[in-house]
Amino acid sequence: MNKISDDILYRVEKPARYIGGEFNSCIKDKNKVDIRFAFCFPDVYEVGMSHLGMKILYYVLNQREDTYCERVFAPWPDMEMQMRENNIPLYALESKDSLGEFDFLGFTLQYEMSYTNILNMLDMAGIPVRASKRGEDHPIVICGGPCSYNPEPLYDIADLFVIGEGEEVTNEVLDLYKEYKGKSKKEFLREAAKIQGVYVPSLYEVNYKEDGTIKEFKPLFDDVPKTVKKRIIHNLNENVFPDKLIVPYNEIVHDRIMLETFRGCTRGCRFCQAGMIYRPVREKKTSTLIEQAEQLIKNTGYEELSLTSLSICDYSDIQNLINSLVEKHKEENIGISLPSLRIDSFSVDLIKEIQKVRKTGLTFAPEAGSQRMRDVINKGVTEQNLMDSVSSAFKSGWSTIKLYFMIGLPYETIEDVVGIADLSKKVVSEYMKVPKEVRKKGLRVTVSTSIFVPKPFTPFQWAPMDTMPSVREKISALRGEITDKRITYNWHETPVSYLEAVFARGDRRVCDVLVNAFEKGAKFDGWSEYFKYDVWMDALKEAGVDGDFYAYRERSYDEILPWEFLDIGVSKEFLKKENEKARNVEVTHDCRQGCTNCGINKSFKEGKCFEGALFTEIH
Repeated sequence: MNKISDDILYRVEKPARYIGGEFNSCIKDKNKVDIRFAFCFPDVYEVGMSHLGMKILYYVLNQREDTYCERVFAPWPDMEMQMRENNIPLYALESKDSLGEFDFLGFTLQYEMSYTNILNMLDMAGIPVRASKRGEDHPIVICGGPCSYNPEPLYDIADLFVIGEGEEVTNEVLDLYKEYKGKSKKEFLREAAKIQGVYVPSLYEVNYKEDGTIKEFKPLFDDVPKTVKKRIIHNLNENVFPDKLIVPYNEIVHDRIMLETFRGCTRGCRFCQAGMIYRPVREKKTSTLIEQAEQLIKNTGYEELSLTSLSICDYSDIQNLINSLVEKHKEENIGISLPSLRIDSFSVDLIKEIQKVRKTGLTFAPEAGSQRMRDVINKGVTEQNLMDSVSSAFKSGWSTIKLYFMIGLPYETIEDVVGIADLSKKVVSEYMKVPKEVRKKGLRVTVSTSIFVPKPFTPFQWAPMDTMPSVREKISALRGEITDKRITYNWHETPVSYLEAVFARGDRRVCDVLVNAFEKGAKFDGWSEYFKYDVWMDALKEAGVDGDFYAYRERSYDEILPWEFLDIGVSKEFLKKENEKARNVEVTHDCRQGCTNCGINKSFKEGKCFEGALFTEIH
């Protein structure tokens, strides 16, 4: 292949995206391994290098002596142009070898609007985008990540999907591959389908009713499982976690150490897919986290450590963990950061401890503007929680607050949306109550709204998405209400969310739409400057697919949903009850206050998911 030259790198923005060789990257002799695995992130380097899942699996796979795992990112359009003009196939950063030379290409599915990048990356390596067109000499394409909980829109792109947490199951797939090396790809895939957490779409068929809904989903062979059960890591505390992270040459989105504290969430927010699919809750010991933090600080040189989870303040020993980390690393000036905070678990003492080293802005996610809507979505917080939190923050010297909300939630009215402006104004009023000598100058309240997209395996999976005209009306009403110059309002455009809904809830028929859109030039659809709405509308029309059927249609409870063959441990009955409670504006308590019978206990037979075998007394 043509190796990348300095002449080409001089012509592109941020050449450091394409050269590899970063500190802590893994270099092996490719001739001394049995398996070559390319971990492919279908977005630009800065986004992919910020993803913790990639860092974990890169480390896990390179622990194997028989495997060499390398990284691949979607080239920015300027680099793609240079590569295509100079006949340079898409390559992995470590060896600079073309993707066609690998045994496996593993794509992580973090966002539906990155799907066209998957096709473009395959095409740039000269690999057919459709699995049905690939031969024995082509790599096996694996997809995993949160969007794989509805794998069907990519059924003819991926050879197999990993459903659930990937550390153990990926190793099992590679072990099997070694056994089957020399045999046909079909034989390997047939056997791989028997591994818990593996879905091979070519081994199943789907039939449809006249109204377009699914009539039947069934395996083609008796030895292929009818349902695919997700994989979970049972003991997170002893799970492999990197002791070093690759340090990029140029700044990335999350340019810091990311330390995973626990997986799962007990809150039960009805809009949140992650809160359902990552159950049950599993924590790491405080001592383990302190040890891992020390290793990562020593091995990377980073001066900021972010504690990550779905709801960080729910970590059962959070105060002690932060106090210990701050005390241990204060001489090194290491800053501790917490991602988006729940209003009700905001602790001023906690934040004061963090700010001893470095003060950053605070981010809260009330999600909805009225108490009625917060109860509909089961957010479990009140307006008073927010006022108490921001008041404490202002008194402690903060003056930059970010607030995240969603628009287009099920059962929402325009009054609920205007409540976002009312809440923002009350935050400003709370600031003005703080004595002048205490409060810092330059208050900035940033309000951001995103468009709600109903996702699989949530109580709202049956709900229709709000229409574009309705959402535009709500955004317009909200903009008209935000007049205070201290409040900045950011909002997302709606057409992207519409397509996100089509692919989040689509079936096999939208795979043709994806291929059509790619062939018409769609890529980087999550980036507003590259999103081409007309291209997508043409792609839908050409495939004979009605996008509204997937985005705007309310499902009945007895309809077979495209993802229903997956078992995530949370029962359909629980999700149905939660949707009805949302309709009736009823709340469900946090699992920590008592089991809500979601089904995860029965499904994984580990005893109680919070106090039992999976979530033991660990401190």
